[in-house]
Amino acid sequence: MFRTLACTLVASALVLGTAMPTAVPCTRAVYHGDEGLVLTGRSMDFSVPIDTNLWVFPRGMERTTDAGPNPVRWTSRYGSIVAGAYDFSSSDGLNERGLAANLLWLGNAGFPEPSDRPALAVSAWVQYFLDNFATVEEAVAFFRDDPFDVVTDEIPGQGRLAVLHLSISDASGDSAIFEYIDGELQIHHSREYRVMTNEPPFAQQLALVGYWQQVGGAVFLPGTNRAADRFVRASFYIDAVPRHADAAIAVPIVMSVMRNTSVPYGFTTPDRPNNSTTRWRVVIDHTNLVYHYEDALAPGQLHVRLADLDLSEGAPVRKLQLVGETQPLGDAAGLFVPAEPFPFLGLQRARR
Repeated sequence: MFRTLACTLVASALVLGTAMPTAVPCTRAVYHGDEGLVLTGRSMDFSVPIDTNLWVFPRGMERTTDAGPNPVRWTSRYGSIVAGAYDFSSSDGLNERGLAANLLWLGNAGFPEPSDRPALAVSAWVQYFLDNFATVEEAVAFFRDDPFDVVTDEIPGQGRLAVLHLSISDASGDSAIFEYIDGELQIHHSREYRVMTNEPPFAQQLALVGYWQQVGGAVFLPGTNRAADRFVRASFYIDAVPRHADAAIAVPIVMSVMRNTSVPYGFTTPDRPNNSTTRWRVVIDHTNLVYHYEDALAPGQLHVRLADLDLSEGAPVRKLQLVGETQPLGDAAGLFVPAEPFPFLGLQRARR
């Protein structure tokens, strides 16, 4: 079984000397439009700014992570665009085959004991999916064979383990959620598992849907910023909004759902770190291979078409610097510049 590395977003801020809360609240929802259009919306909520830049990685890259004496090594099969956290973790992204992966916090997770098997740092968990798999079915089959550990350690300065879960979705509309409960990896795999928040465990989130379907979302919906309430609202609206084949209409529809489940900027409840400011939102177009990104402080969105990127083996890694810069609007594919790829940092290195 896997054991998980602490959430890299938390670890990264600790490396930078920033005090962090105990959770990373986020929301993710998959939209099934007409004529096979599939979109995934995602928000990133955090109580302090997250240093997020966009990165383009070509296929054919030799990969490893800072994960102890026996790290997992692989060569990327697919190119991808990712939202990088603190330039040492991939927290969200889309590959050239239409597979998307998203990291979210899971406060109720419980992980297995360490093992001596090959290990992967969670800072590269999203990237491992994007580099290696074209479909959800393929990824689920691989991880059911239990190939390696995802390593963890104490969060520096907090004396406890961080926790998270991961969602993937693909161009067919398939979806899966990976999380650890009572030391066991649980994989929830279905086209119907389209919404996820950072808590409670996914099985309990499904029970919430059953209850609110009886109430009827058009009559009443829970309106707080709690993860369970955001899950209910996202589940209702992602089904209630119109189905379109035209991405020009569907992308704003999904972005509006993500805004509805976002937390107002500057709002944080000190005794409820799960309720934190939404920092950025993403809508991933699996069908047309377009990555839409919106910073909460920007006046609009940028988008990147993977068809406009050089993802061939041997092409340079490219970076779009967003931290400390004004976010560009509209088509941003031509704004990426060559850059050295960031290392996938483990907490072991962060402690040194």
